[in-house]
Amino acid sequence: MDDNFILNKKKINLGQNDNVQLHVARLPSGTVINLRLQVFRSKNPGPTLLVMGGVHGDEINGVEIVRRMVEQKLFHNLEKGSVIAIPLLNVYGFINFSRDASEGKDVNRTFPGSTKGSLASRVASALTKNVLPLVDIGLDFHTGGSARYNFPQVRYSKRHAESVELARAFAPPYLVEKPDIDKSLRKVMVNQDKPLLVFEGGESLRYDGFSIENGIAGTKRIMKHLGMIKDAPEPTRKTIVFQKSSWVRAAHSGLFRWIQHSGAKVSKGEPLGFLNDPYGENKATVIANQDGYIIGHNNAPVVSAGDALFHIGYLAKEL
Repeated sequence: MDDNFILNKKKINLGQNDNVQLHVARLPSGTVINLRLQVFRSKNPGPTLLVMGGVHGDEINGVEIVRRMVEQKLFHNLEKGSVIAIPLLNVYGFINFSRDASEGKDVNRTFPGSTKGSLASRVASALTKNVLPLVDIGLDFHTGGSARYNFPQVRYSKRHAESVELARAFAPPYLVEKPDIDKSLRKVMVNQDKPLLVFEGGESLRYDGFSIENGIAGTKRIMKHLGMIKDAPEPTRKTIVFQKSSWVRAAHSGLFRWIQHSGAKVSKGEPLGFLNDPYGENKATVIANQDGYIIGHNNAPVVSAGDALFHIGYLAKEL
């Protein structure tokens, strides 16, 4: 692979850094959608790491994590191996403040994609056909969507041994064992026996410094683990691993106010928040359905019956 590193017919040699653009589609307006890849190669052979944000266009923290690492020149002068950095995958969603691509389609539910499909499918295809054959390991940075905040966490495939090892090396506050979702990038990579870690931190369309810092620190720890860099920050807290998670949902529509938030340890039956009608006549208490930790919560002030309010991780152990 080190001698045959070719992207869009451009060969990038060991010791070379370069930018590559992949054509994806042309919109009805005539606007061209391209993927911009930033490639960094050590003089010494080693693994190729993909770091990527913006699979969902409104998840800005992921874009910022990759952007900052590029700006800080983290990928320059690698001890060994290569990094492919894609700060923004879903360009259409980004410029439209949207999770999805055109036609309301989720890029991360269209893998491996098709060159003749929807825009989302074409984005997935461009990544699958051109980039993944060069990649050994992937880090995919996300946030919570639709006003939901995620406490910094990594989701990984427990059936894949290398994914488990790398998830622990990342050392985020929370690790969540999650089954592979059909037509997701993680499932495609794991089916190729390649680990992909999905980092979740913060909320869509909103910067969250705590999550950004955790994403960058975890990437450095992965790179040190792989021998790509010499130094990485030590974790500031123990990592908690969750085997299961479940949502507490709104029993009624109304105004939602939380009194517990992501990162809190809670007990079954403990009050987490309140639902009020707009007229001051009815009030319902939202209670925890498990002993565990809140790994995500809803920041929306107005919710409908059945909406997800608190994501609780349980069956936990500390590393």
